Amino acid sequence: MIFNTSHTNQKFTEESNDILGKAFSLFEKIKMGGVGSSRFVVKEWSAHLLPNKLQKVAMHYANIELRPKGIMVHFTNGLERYSWIITYYRLVVYNAQTFSIHADGHFIKFRKNKNYQNNKKFINKMIDCKNIFLNLSYYDG
Repeated sequence: MIFNTSHTNQKFTEESNDILGKAFSLFEKIKMGGVGSSRFVVKEWSAHLLPNKLQKVAMHYANIELRPKGIMVHFTNGLERYSWIITYYRLVVYNAQTFSIHADGHFIKFRKNKNYQNNKKFINKMIDCKNIFLNLSYYDG
């Protein structure tokens, strides 16, 4: 589910809290060591995720926010900000030539550059949160 979050959007707040749970409290954020990624450089996205008037700029950036029941991918297009809500049970992560996030038949691919290297710890945290939420203990090594 995509929302334009450039301005305060009550529908987005209600939907995101309903679907993903309320944002972590300050204490929980500190305990987890943060719930937001540094920025990723977007390489490609599916047609459904493309903003209506995609601006031709050299690079588009995105970041990921953890929630109790899923993640939010925030990305910008000029002055517009968009948020993609993904629940953990729909989240699929691929780590090949690009790092990509897939859900509901849509995807966003990120370049594997220094920004990706800085986010490796966060990616592992995101996968751990998914496994804990879905009770996927068989992935433990």
